[in-house]
Amino acid sequence: MYKNILVPVSFDDARDTAAAIEVAQTLAANGAEITLLHVMEHIPGYAISYLPAEYLSASKEAIKAELATLVEDVKGGVGMVIDGHSGRTILDYAGENDVDCIVIASHRPGMQDYFLGSTAAQVVRHATCSVHVVR
Repeated sequence: MYKNILVPVSFDDARDTAAAIEVAQTLAANGAEITLLHVMEHIPGYAISYLPAEYLSASKEAIKAELATLVEDVKGGVGMVIDGHSGRTILDYAGENDVDCIVIASHRPGMQDYFLGSTAAQVVRHATCSVHVVR
């Protein structure tokens, strides 16, 4: 059983976040902390000028509200939103916060994943703790 579990959360339809949270709760020891982490990707400077000024702060607040809803039913759950590149930021967060298990939802790989890779694949390859991938 794990004491500090990280569940990266993506709000796209291809990821089964509910299943990842369920697996995390199953793997959690008594008194464990389960962190639901959403990484907000950086928007390139050339694109940000086309968005309303309040877009980033409004979207961050909406994501925080959505995470708060998800965390309500997770014993020992905490919601976090941070900025960065998804794969690298998840790995950095896990290393800096003594995470002993990452439970990450993944989509079924397609041809593009063989060339570009996916966040789950990067986490599996480079994590220094246990990783459970949920499909």
